[in-house]
Amino acid sequence: MTDLTTLLNEEQFEAATAPDGPLLILAAAGTGKTRTLVYRVVHLIERGIPPEAIMLLTFTNRAAREMLERAEDVTGGATRGLWGGTFHHVANRFLRKFASKLGFRPDFTIFDAEDQRTLMGNCIKGLGFKPSEFLKRELVLSLISGATNRGLEFEDYAESRIEDTEIPLEQVIKVADEYARLKIQNNGMDFDDLLVNALRLLTEHDDARLFYQEHFQHILVDEYQDTNILQSQFIDTLGSPHKNVSVVGDDFQCIYSWRGSNYDNIMSFPDRYPGTLIVKLEQNYRSLPEILKVANASIKQNKKQFEKTLRSTRASLHAKPTVYSVYSDTEQAARVIEIISKAVSAGYSYDDIAVLYRSHFHSSQIDRELTKSNIPFAVTSGIGFYEQAHIKDILALLRITIFPVEKLALMRVLQLLPGVGAVTVERIWGKLGGVFEVEKENHRKNLLAFLPAKARPFWSAVDVALEEFVANNRSIKAVNDLVDKFINLFYIKHLSQQYDNAEERKDDIFELVADIEQHYDLTEYLANITLKTNVDREKDKKDQTSEETPHVLLSTIHQAKGLEWPVVIVVWLTEGMFPSSRALLEDLSCSEERRLFYVAVTRAKDNLHLFVPRVRFMHGGGRMDCIQSRFIKEIPEELVRNVEFSFNSPGFGGGYSPSYYRRF
Repeated sequence: MTDLTTLLNEEQFEAATAPDGPLLILAAAGTGKTRTLVYRVVHLIERGIPPEAIMLLTFTNRAAREMLERAEDVTGGATRGLWGGTFHHVANRFLRKFASKLGFRPDFTIFDAEDQRTLMGNCIKGLGFKPSEFLKRELVLSLISGATNRGLEFEDYAESRIEDTEIPLEQVIKVADEYARLKIQNNGMDFDDLLVNALRLLTEHDDARLFYQEHFQHILVDEYQDTNILQSQFIDTLGSPHKNVSVVGDDFQCIYSWRGSNYDNIMSFPDRYPGTLIVKLEQNYRSLPEILKVANASIKQNKKQFEKTLRSTRASLHAKPTVYSVYSDTEQAARVIEIISKAVSAGYSYDDIAVLYRSHFHSSQIDRELTKSNIPFAVTSGIGFYEQAHIKDILALLRITIFPVEKLALMRVLQLLPGVGAVTVERIWGKLGGVFEVEKENHRKNLLAFLPAKARPFWSAVDVALEEFVANNRSIKAVNDLVDKFINLFYIKHLSQQYDNAEERKDDIFELVADIEQHYDLTEYLANITLKTNVDREKDKKDQTSEETPHVLLSTIHQAKGLEWPVVIVVWLTEGMFPSSRALLEDLSCSEERRLFYVAVTRAKDNLHLFVPRVRFMHGGGRMDCIQSRFIKEIPEELVRNVEFSFNSPGFGGGYSPSYYRRF
């Protein structure tokens, strides 16, 4: 028997060696949940539970593989036969055995993302709808998946999400029904179907349910706070006879409700499983105690929670997190560069540093400043702010107002119109003589005349906006009116028919316009953006052909969960930005947003920097005084260092130099 007392702390030991019955392991950030779960598996096997009678459910195959490999090393290979993998992996194994009960052959096909897009495209065309005038196939697939993972009727879920489009709900339902029919006809399932059908198998067929209930004596689940309603029901159904269900999670880190995770799953676990043993892991191995004090103080503001208090195993270096009050995003970006440079001078690598933010558009100024400063960086999404499709669409619109031979920009904008494809644009470009001067009325009239009939009503509205823009001397201040009209007269419908996050993309565009308005010359701005994106592309090519060099990471907080860095910088901690204005409308208590802040804080190991701009420049030339985020206000003053810059303009020199704390 492995002596777990020498390998685990008291909390971990209690969780790993808990007796049979329902077990809820509340593993706060950085407390060694993976280690605990691994030794829970080891303990069960050494107790005599056959490995094939143990199921370990995770959210990634990598996580399952790593845990099983570690358990196998400890037990000398005794874990072979254990069922480990993602929910989809396990569901697939169930269905291969009993597919015929649901009307499928055992050799059913699993449709990957490309297969789904192809099949959905066939549905749209097959029903007589024109793809260019219908919802984008990816959007319909997203609607189907969103409804499925929330356990909602498709009609109810889709109705509110397509209201900004002119596509009738009945047509969307018809396409969704046809997609479901074609999947069955082709003996195939997509990823969501694996979960749905595995649950159907267990609930509708007693023999299959009893077979698996008797087969699995213990069920272990990682990251339980991220489960959706289907996954929770799957676990509950399998574990109902013996109740040997061990789940590991942290209600403080439940931040994915927008993609279907259900906070009530973890909160109601003790109610659904009477007699649940609750073990809290609160000993943190990651962060300095000063950082944890901030995290604890913040998350205590949430009412509905399992109370936990993080305790650091690291000695204090008296390194309080720093809150910086800066004038604007321009100064914020410059101060971030200072912090990064200072950290590298102190001995940190660029790989040790992350800049975290609530929404992607918060990174635009920092993205540009890092490029100007020749600091290597990467973006977790893989797509920089200016490389996003909707941002490139707006930049293309602006380029055709400045550069008369911008064929590619004109092609990009015109192909947004119904009935206009690459061949049509090539023909139009030829008729225009290879030049389009927006200030010339005859050029604009010719373009309108050359367009297909169905596209003219859309472009005629844009044409008026272009004429007004030229009349205003193509000034920076006129950019807002042009883009506003472009969005309201046409582009918002395009966004709503293409993406499931149209409003967030509109926010990005407004941020772009606000950024443009802080400059003096549109031509120079567009040229600089082109140079920047070209530099980024060359950097990407270099990274792909040589060993990856150390780099600062720019990431949304959602994408940073599960990661850690010695130096963490969190930007835009103001009301409306973080917490986001949309979140404020949906939940006045901001509980999930506060959990998101907690996740951001607990990514930091040594140094935590929190930025609060005092002013935000808005599209349209306005300036808004910012209110400090409630998440900063809720932190007791004695837990942080407050640094307030008194500059009344974005320009500055010299200033505060941050100190760094590092354990060498």
